[in-house]
Formats: sequence, C-alpha cells, structure tokens
Amino acid sequence: MSNKVLIVDDDDSVLTMLYKVIKSNGIDADTSSSGESALALIAEHPYDLILLDINMQGMDGFQVIEAIRKQGIKTPVIILSGRAEDYDMLYGLDIGADDYITKPFNPIIVGAKVKALIRRSKNALDGSADIITAGPFQYNTSTLRFYKNGEEILLSAKENAIMKLFIDNENRIFSKDMLYDLIWGESIIDENAIMVYINRLRAKIEENPSNPQYIQTVRGLGYRFVV
Repeated sequence: MSNKVLIVDDDDSVLTMLYKVIKSNGIDADTSSSGESALALIAEHPYDLILLDINMQGMDGFQVIEAIRKQGIKTPVIILSGRAEDYDMLYGLDIGADDYITKPFNPIIVGAKVKALIRRSKNALDGSADIITAGPFQYNTSTLRFYKNGEEILLSAKENAIMKLFIDNENRIFSKDMLYDLIWGESIIDENAIMVYINRLRAKIEENPSNPQYIQTVRGLGYRFVV
C-alpha cells in the first residue's frame, strides 16, 4: 500500500504545486484549502504525513495541530509558512509539529523531507529499532550512530546529518544549494564547506576516496548517494 499525504493550504497555486511535488515522489495525496476541511479529512482517512500551511483564513495551522494532537493523532506534520520568525517555528514544534519549511521553498527539498519523515515515522511504528539499511551501511535514527559492515564509523554532527540525508534519499541528486538549505538552514558558511564535508565523508566510508563508489559527483548538478 502506497504512502498518502494530506496537503493543506488556502493558496490554490501552492496547493497545486505541492500536489505535483508529492505525486512526482511516488506518494498519493489529498488536498484541502482550510483547517476545518482538513480536520474532516483527517477524521475519515489515515494519512502518513500532513503538509500544513500556517497562515489560513478561519482555523489556522497551529489550531489544526493542537486539535489533532488533543485527539491523540500522531501523524507527522510538516509546517509550511511564509513567516520565518524563530518564534513561529519553535511554537509549531512545541505544540506537536515534526518539521518546519519556510516559503518560498525548493520543491526537491520538500519531497526529500516528506520521504525522510514518513520513513522515520514508519520505522518507529513497526518496532524496527529505527535502523535504516542501505547496502553495507546502517544508520540508527535513535542513537544517531552510523555503521559500515557492522563497524561503527564516527561522524561529526554535520557529517552525520549529511549521511542521514543521503541514506534517506538514495540516488537523489542534491546540489550544493540544496545541501546548504537542508543541513545549515539560515547559517552562512564558506562556499567550499560542502566539498570539504563530502571529502571527509568519502575518506571515512569509501574504499578508494579518489574514485568514490558511494558518494558520487554528478558533474554540474551536485552529489548523490548510490549503493
């Protein structure tokens, strides 16, 4: 049975764009243009994830989150908002959201985050000890420890975040800009930082870092993880 996402936004153009993004990632989707109709759909259908706009007429996204969490519904929620204030992000996470994306957003980043959060949620539900396996690699999402052929490879915090993103999105190409957005967020870093971290990871996981098998460079586009 395929995964299914509920997309909630009162802007028809955003709703259409997000629907296409989710479908292009092989995920089914329903759409809603208000908080009230979203709650009605959630009551009728089980969803694997909810993409939820905050600024809506009538019931806003925060109120939707509070309502479903009070009902004991644990479906993962990613907030979508045109407001980038830290308060909004922290408040949303505090009342039960799982992640936060500000508008305008990169559709590829939205797709990557949706797939990663669904996968993480399902691993937790099926009691699989939160282990993600990809070829010879294993990543424990509970302990944030990374292994190759059963032997732990010690990673820095940023290396860990990049490796988790790659494992969640095998064969997906990530440009430098996408990696900046996903790993560093609003932080300003040196333009060569991504290359430095990629080289460090290759040194730790590749048999021959100068001819990488797993973290491949896609000329002119970025990097992808292949197993």
